[in-house]
Amino acid sequence: MDRFRATYLLLIGVLLSAPVIAQNSAQYSDQATDDLPAAPSAVVQKKQAPPREAAPAIPPQQQPAPAQNPQSEPQPESSAPVPPASSEDPVAARNNADSGGVPKTSGDEAFRTTVNEVPVVFTVTDKHNHYVRDLNKSDFKVIDDGRPVIQIRSFRRETELPLRVGLLIDSSASVRGRFKFEQEAAIEFMNQTIRPRFDEAFVLGFDSSLEVTQEFTGDTERLSKGIRSLRPGNSTRLYDAIYYACRERLLDRAETRSVRKAIVLITDGEDNSSRSTREEAIDMALRANVIVYTISTNFPGYAESGKYDKILQRIADATGGRWFEPFQVTDVANAFAQIQADLRSQYALAYHPEDFKHDGRYRTIEIMAEHKGLKVHSRHGYYAPTD
Repeated sequence: MDRFRATYLLLIGVLLSAPVIAQNSAQYSDQATDDLPAAPSAVVQKKQAPPREAAPAIPPQQQPAPAQNPQSEPQPESSAPVPPASSEDPVAARNNADSGGVPKTSGDEAFRTTVNEVPVVFTVTDKHNHYVRDLNKSDFKVIDDGRPVIQIRSFRRETELPLRVGLLIDSSASVRGRFKFEQEAAIEFMNQTIRPRFDEAFVLGFDSSLEVTQEFTGDTERLSKGIRSLRPGNSTRLYDAIYYACRERLLDRAETRSVRKAIVLITDGEDNSSRSTREEAIDMALRANVIVYTISTNFPGYAESGKYDKILQRIADATGGRWFEPFQVTDVANAFAQIQADLRSQYALAYHPEDFKHDGRYRTIEIMAEHKGLKVHSRHGYYAPTD
């Protein structure tokens, strides 16, 4: 009887402990599974899972530019000629504010306009080529797309706006004999013009390649090093240099206040390897609202100087800048001094054309001084914004 009772109690104990053993076994099994690598079939299945639907391909002209290494060659766009701005033109869409409307920045020094106003910056010189800095709104008449502007809505003298300057130096073989002096004159210009913590500039050399030797900075020592690091090379990509500098360095650069954007171009005007055309380069400068000053390195006696100087004059005139033709190498420094004076002697006005439309169309501008003997230097047109 006692043996039967002991057997019965043992059987009851076994039955009661079975769930606990099963639970512990399951926990151990899960832990062991977590510690093991996935089965090969699972890995293959994961790798071969159908990819997500690919995004539509972006047309080349809408693709963002790749990040640039300051020591590597920038790659300007080499697509078809830039068309007039339209609702499908991403470059014009990004630049609506600059080309025909509100400045991108604001602040106490901002030259404010509304989206339907056109801002224009210009200088005035007399018959002796001296700057005239004391004129008023009533001294000017504006013609927009062939029609007189009824009212100039805002007007001011701009002498202290922060500068954003691109120094573009031709380092091709054709300027080799004058290269050293041009470098020293450019360094002196930067030292005299760039105010630390207020103005900024970058340095770009161009021959058969484009090389940014110093990114935007207000440090004149770093700018000087960037200029001195340039070395004469081979062929010339002049138009690519302008196009690249405007699009990749000046077009969409974020600012906290209104600034004056300019390029100072030192070259003989020859271009023999660009993928961009002269008019494409000018077009991009207009979209970026950049004034281009050109300093010719051609001197009397060079057979092709007349042809190339006309190219430089065309670029400067179209963007509201000035063209300088030094007669000897020492005059290059004088050209830099005049550019500095030009940047500190500007007027700014804004107006609303009577027939203004947001159609992305190129419109002409003509600003005339009411006094005889005065010459106005301004851009010749702009692109209307798009909705």
